[in-house]
Amino acid sequence: MKKLTLLLIVLLSAFSFAQHGYRDSNRIGISGGITSLDLLSDQFNAKPGQGWIGGLSLRGNYYNNWQMVYGMNFTDSNFSLQSVTGKDIEYKLSAVQVYLVGSYMVIENHLTLEIGPVLQINSKLKLDEADELLLLKDSPGLMAQDITKINQISGNVMAGITAGVTRFRLNVNYQYGFTNIMNSLNKKDELKLANGNQRFRGNIGMLSAMLTIYL
Repeated sequence: MKKLTLLLIVLLSAFSFAQHGYRDSNRIGISGGITSLDLLSDQFNAKPGQGWIGGLSLRGNYYNNWQMVYGMNFTDSNFSLQSVTGKDIEYKLSAVQVYLVGSYMVIENHLTLEIGPVLQINSKLKLDEADELLLLKDSPGLMAQDITKINQISGNVMAGITAGVTRFRLNVNYQYGFTNIMNSLNKKDELKLANGNQRFRGNIGMLSAMLTIYL
């Protein structure tokens, strides 16, 4: 992960210096903000939780009113499931995102609309040690710790809006995970049996708001 981060910084810097002076919007951005993460599933009734997101990006001109934005984000986001006792079990998802989105300039340097794909590299879900053996209300045959080993790689689609001035802009976007982030759990027959012989299925939905400073 450290090598991937270093490589991105080098590539962004090189591209920025090569393009600087062509148009003002070819700049490296440093972003930080908050998230609201939800697990979208027919079986598990999740409650969205708060988290943070931050990273580096490069906004470059592409063609006419179109730009391309690519970069990397790091995020720690949370959601919760209820136990059979009624206690909320909080899960934390740590991830690295690499994205490439198209950006349409409504007002140059002030307002853009964006959409594009996101590759997400996930950690396993984390939870408090005291909650690991609690049974899940939505599937009483499963303990909280049984569903932590989610897919390490997943895909999202991102759509959002960016507004502000040349060097300071606010981005609000929504990401929908189009891949089943719980699919790796289906490879274990004992987990499927404990799940009432049902397949695991869940997609993430993440709303984020970030402030970006362009260098």
